[in-house]
Amino acid sequence: SLLLDPSLLYNTMSSETVSSRKSRLQVPSGADFGVAHNIAMMSSKGRPTQYLARLTDVRQMDAQSALDQMKSLLGSRPHTVYKTAYYRKQTKNHWARDDPAFCVLQAIFLLVSVVAYSVAFKASIGTFLGFLIHSLFWNWLVSGALVCSILREVANRHLTVHQSTSHVRQSVEWLYAFDIHCNAFFPLFCVLYGVQFFLLPLILGNSFLALVVANTLYAVAFSWYWYITHLGYRSLPFLTNTEVFMFPIAAVILLFVLNLVGYPFNFGWNFARVFAQIYLRDE
Repeated sequence: SLLLDPSLLYNTMSSETVSSRKSRLQVPSGADFGVAHNIAMMSSKGRPTQYLARLTDVRQMDAQSALDQMKSLLGSRPHTVYKTAYYRKQTKNHWARDDPAFCVLQAIFLLVSVVAYSVAFKASIGTFLGFLIHSLFWNWLVSGALVCSILREVANRHLTVHQSTSHVRQSVEWLYAFDIHCNAFFPLFCVLYGVQFFLLPLILGNSFLALVVANTLYAVAFSWYWYITHLGYRSLPFLTNTEVFMFPIAAVILLFVLNLVGYPFNFGWNFARVFAQIYLRDE
């Protein structure tokens, strides 16, 4: 009958076209969300490779933007750094940075500071290389990867808000967790590699004042690290109770107080002196 009635054929085709358009506009639910989630996961798995590939192309790095973010982290509103992550999620469907410029600049700053400390302590080539490996690879890269992996697992397992089955289950991206570590490490770097350097004549002494100033630097640096870490996870709308990431600050304060109380009993540790003994002492 369709072949005999052109108008009926036209109406049928029009209704199919309208229904197909509606189906494209409708938000999927149930199993369709599982498919969308799988597609997003497949895309996220390829992002680390793309991120590493961009490390070889300096022209694609925005150093000025990275410097502006570093400035914000040291200011009174460090949480503004994480607003750009929200914008990336809205436009590119991922939270982590596309641009490795922040990491590259951080590595350069670490290298410069290691050279400065080695010159100040008149370290040998072997000591310099050991300090470089410890600072760049262990203190920043390896320890950072380990910490962000643990915190990401905690967040995904215990802090994720469980939504209905009609929503895609969201999780913390590993690269975003590493971004949080890099953000938190920068203020720590400025205090322990920057400010400490200019206070070395004072804080390497054996006096009580040297211990107080040195340990205050370390307490501020590590407390700052965990505060910025907390801000990074708090900015994710699908996480709750992110205050747990500030609990290590209590341990930092406790250790600081114990060292002050233990000083009269030869128990207090000057962490600046410990730092120098571990990294910059020639064998």
